[in-house]
Amino acid sequence: MIADTNGELGSQKNPSRLPSLMALRCFAAAARTQNFSQAAGNLHLTHGAVSRAVRMLEDDLGLALFERRNRGVFLTEAGRRLQRAVDEGFGLIEDATRALRRSAREAPLVLSCEPTLLMRWLIPRWPDFQARHPEAAVHLVAGGGPFSFDGGIDLAIRRNDFEWPASVQAQPLFEEKIGPVCSPHRIGDFFDNAGASPSLRSDAVRLHTRTRPQAWPSWTQLRGASTDTGGREQVFEHFYFSLQAAVAGLGVAIGPWHLVCDDLASGVLAAPLGFVADGSGYFLLSPQTPASGRQRQLLDWLLSVV
Repeated sequence: MIADTNGELGSQKNPSRLPSLMALRCFAAAARTQNFSQAAGNLHLTHGAVSRAVRMLEDDLGLALFERRNRGVFLTEAGRRLQRAVDEGFGLIEDATRALRRSAREAPLVLSCEPTLLMRWLIPRWPDFQARHPEAAVHLVAGGGPFSFDGGIDLAIRRNDFEWPASVQAQPLFEEKIGPVCSPHRIGDFFDNAGASPSLRSDAVRLHTRTRPQAWPSWTQLRGASTDTGGREQVFEHFYFSLQAAVAGLGVAIGPWHLVCDDLASGVLAAPLGFVADGSGYFLLSPQTPASGRQRQLLDWLLSVV
């Protein structure tokens, strides 16, 4: 024989079971008005339906929630305690659903980011932003150089290699640091004394890109390195292609640290000479300083991952 303490699931003996949601709604309406007829009207139910729902809730709890008198019904101490909990619970549900509906109606925030930075740095970290702010709708688009906030862009991440209007608000994100990178398997082919004080060999294949033609001259000037380019050179249309060519072992590319840090960590690229700041930096640009909402969430997150 099964003892009473092991009653079937859903019985009064199962303390973890929540009461009927409809019964709680009827109770909440009756508790606010302390009038079953008025509560029934507010819920578009009959008086009998509200009365039965409240009675079912009382039976479920084993407590009287109302004191019934000839002239009306009045909350008991247990009823007042339950009313506070139910009002708080329904309030939390209402706040959450209101916020979700509002975010669903809001147009996505459009963030424009330079293509290579978007591909090699921002997108790999984007799942972390989504996990922290699942309700924030942000649309990522690739774009470089000058832009207009009137063209459907809300925010932009750009390097300060061009002038933007004085009205644009610019939040510094990180400084640009550059250095030669290559496949770790080709270090001996492109660098001398790789184990001690390495130097770039004059015959090393230098990989260039049309989108940042001053990358090699800038690094050479900053490091005071030799300008001898006796080795072969190869030019690619986009910066990303030159970095992929370095991964493939085709030569040495100038790699900004934030664009190659993941490849360095995974071991597919090496930087024998390290990195040096080139005086430029990346900024989050906006029409006004982000103070709250999604723009502030995005800015705070960017500052936390740089």
